[in-house]
Amino acid sequence: MSEFRQNFVTKEWVIVAPERGGRPDQMRRDAPERPSVPSFREDCPFCPGHEDRTPAPTHVWSAGGQWKVRVVPNKYAALSSEGGAQRVPAGPFLGAEGFGVAEVVIESPHHDETLEQMPLDQVEQVLRAFRTRHLQIAADPRINLVTIFRNHGPRAGTSLEHPHSQIIATPIVPPHVRNPWRCAEQHWDTWGRCAYCDMLHGELQERVRVISESERFVAFEPFASRTPFETRIYPKQHRASFSWSTDGELADFAEILKQTLLRLRIGLRQPDYNFVLRSAGSGDEDVRYLHWYLVIIPKITTPAGFEIGSGIYINVLPPEQAADFLRRTPVSD
Repeated sequence: MSEFRQNFVTKEWVIVAPERGGRPDQMRRDAPERPSVPSFREDCPFCPGHEDRTPAPTHVWSAGGQWKVRVVPNKYAALSSEGGAQRVPAGPFLGAEGFGVAEVVIESPHHDETLEQMPLDQVEQVLRAFRTRHLQIAADPRINLVTIFRNHGPRAGTSLEHPHSQIIATPIVPPHVRNPWRCAEQHWDTWGRCAYCDMLHGELQERVRVISESERFVAFEPFASRTPFETRIYPKQHRASFSWSTDGELADFAEILKQTLLRLRIGLRQPDYNFVLRSAGSGDEDVRYLHWYLVIIPKITTPAGFEIGSGIYINVLPPEQAADFLRRTPVSD
């Protein structure tokens, strides 16, 4: 029987309706086979030897005389680093210059090497690149939000198959991001505790939606998952901003991130997915009511009219079943 479930922090509702879907393994069988990808492509601007096809890097990690991670300005960015952040009235409306920072994190020199296939130290260096650029970009007083995300596969919106993530920083914090922060602040004002810590405590107590756990992190399927296999990774220690993560935390995060992506890759046959690092805004790195985390959303279902019209998502796979399936998925490189 279907049921309503409420997001602990945002108070948004979802409908979990298992009778409308199938078993987790059926979702895997429905996934199309991916074509093989070469390790190098002559027409790829991110492959080694083509460095002149991208703007000069803002960050590089090299080993053995070769770059392993490069961060470059997005050549086709929707925003420009020139200009200001001032809002400009236009009659009854409001606008602003298209100021912002847009960068591409080229995660590997190998065209066919995705995060879950990389050596662990490579994944860690990608995360270090995220942290370095997050700190450097957020130092600009015009920037209020740094968003780090990954689009993997055509259904997730990627246009280049070479493994990469993106960083987009804006002077604007949109309601989609601000409203959950306000809910978290209200929880703190009411209870004197972090809402995210309370939610994580509840998940660890029940354990039915926990996929895996390390010394510092937990991967789980949220109680009010909006879509099948929506997966989150939370740090156990309260920390508002990803950019303040320690080297030890990033090493642990790299391991559980790689393992989680491997479970999704093997269990769901390399699904397209998006992931987003949710982190405090610039200047709020030490607030007590925010807690950074990463959310991974496999592109298995598509929001339809009811979801768009009501904001209530229909999830056809209970998160308890998704977590059990992923726990039982053998993890191997």
